[in-house]
Amino acid sequence: MDFFNLIAVPLIARVCLVLMFPFSAFDKIVHWKEAMQQATSSILPGGAVLIVIAIVVEFVTPVCIVICWHDRLAAFVLAGFCAVTALLYHPFWKYPHFWSKAGEGRSHFWDFLKNFGLVGGLLLIVIGGIPVSALSVLEHPLSTVPYADAVTIPAASISINNSRP
Repeated sequence: MDFFNLIAVPLIARVCLVLMFPFSAFDKIVHWKEAMQQATSSILPGGAVLIVIAIVVEFVTPVCIVICWHDRLAAFVLAGFCAVTALLYHPFWKYPHFWSKAGEGRSHFWDFLKNFGLVGGLLLIVIGGIPVSALSVLEHPLSTVPYADAVTIPAASISINNSRP
């Protein structure tokens, strides 16, 4: 049962979280012309360079996350990638009727929200999936496990005042 709880479930969760990214990278390679059209549609210059960076990020960071090698850093980079992609390439707010069924921006709205959903999941990997202080994340920036020593609060520093005035 420990194998299932401690290894299998987190591994499955990580794979599910990042599974789409290598396919997205492959799609950019296979459909370079379409990827170039999207890359040049934002305010950023250098469409081909942006695509190559995206391909590298989408191939490398998911592997790092799944095999737990510099997974926090990889998740942080991939979360940033998702946030930038949402803001630059899915600007639903530019379409006046984005919410209507026939609205041109409707798909951008959902892609924007999906990207930020991914940002949230990736940031859980950055913080280890359990509540920890920002200081403990900074003290252990490249690893996710174990956090028990970093999170343990000395009993002497906890005081519960049950008395009433």
